[in-house]
Amino acid sequence: MNSGTSTTLTVELGDRSYPIEIGSGLLAQAAEHFRKVGIPNKSPVMIVTDDNVAPLYLEQLESTLRLGGYHVVSTIVPAGEASKSLDIYNDLITQAIEAGLDRSSAIVALGGGVVGDLAGYVAGTYMRGIAFIQVPTTILAHDSSVGGKVAVNHPLAKNMIGVFHQPELVLYDVDTLKTLPPREVRAGLAEMVKHGLIWDKPFAYWCLEHAQRLLALDPEALIMGLEKGCGIKAQIVSRDERENDLRAILNLGHTLGHAIEAVAGYGQFLHGEAIAIGMAAAAMLGEERGAQGLYAETISMLQALELPITLPEDMDTEKLMSAMQRDKKFREGKMVFIVPTSIGSVEISSDIEADAVRRIIERLKRSEQPS
Repeated sequence: MNSGTSTTLTVELGDRSYPIEIGSGLLAQAAEHFRKVGIPNKSPVMIVTDDNVAPLYLEQLESTLRLGGYHVVSTIVPAGEASKSLDIYNDLITQAIEAGLDRSSAIVALGGGVVGDLAGYVAGTYMRGIAFIQVPTTILAHDSSVGGKVAVNHPLAKNMIGVFHQPELVLYDVDTLKTLPPREVRAGLAEMVKHGLIWDKPFAYWCLEHAQRLLALDPEALIMGLEKGCGIKAQIVSRDERENDLRAILNLGHTLGHAIEAVAGYGQFLHGEAIAIGMAAAAMLGEERGAQGLYAETISMLQALELPITLPEDMDTEKLMSAMQRDKKFREGKMVFIVPTSIGSVEISSDIEADAVRRIIERLKRSEQPS
């Protein structure tokens, strides 16, 4: 892993390949990077951000782009998962039309995963698809900003309305992470360790070993962790862009995690918190299927990153089950789960019985160990 101040990765997708730039001070270089990937300055560029990020970084990005010759319009949405809605999407489409965005325009997502998903869905559908740039400002977004899966939520199911729309560029200025609240830092690290759990055992243990440095936002550790996490996702997306097979492993913890978010009400659990509980459930399932010691190892990593590993006792099991059965990964009456076989290795299991999942949910409420 590169321990320098900046690094460049590439998502290899033929003529739609794009760079991931990770480093310090990149917001100030935004116009230069936009030009490198072919964003013209003759058409308007629309920045989408939220009311947490806007006071911190919007003016800097706007001024950088304007100095670079870009005509910039900006729109600010409420922070939080509730903004991933068709109502907000409709508002953004209206603003794009009123601002005169055309087929050569670009939409820029400045923020975390919610802003990235929302702005990406606008970009993917406006005029049947225009250019899109991700400028993530959270750790969690190192996962969601790479790979082109963009969507909004339906009240009954998360990410049910969406498209595949790859960005032209991911510009990841780690200086923006300094203003993250501790809870957001922890939630973001759930997706980082996930990449190790599905693909790279040494990286999973690196996250455990460097947990305190990551939680303290140590710049060198962050750049190393983000580079490795983004690199793993880039490899997987390059091999399976549209989730026909391999890419599904990125959903470790997400079947239950998405259900937790929906049942609790979007925003009650941060995405990374819900995914951490989902990964604990998946590890319990993996151990029940013969992977001895897997649950304890997984839990040690999640706890080192100060992530939740149990469910509230009052969460309705049957509502969780119903939400999982509405999930995109529910097929032909069986639940599709990503099940760990060891640290760094998983399998896609499409034959998980509902009763097995129900049993694990009850154990997670009681903080029981796997049987």
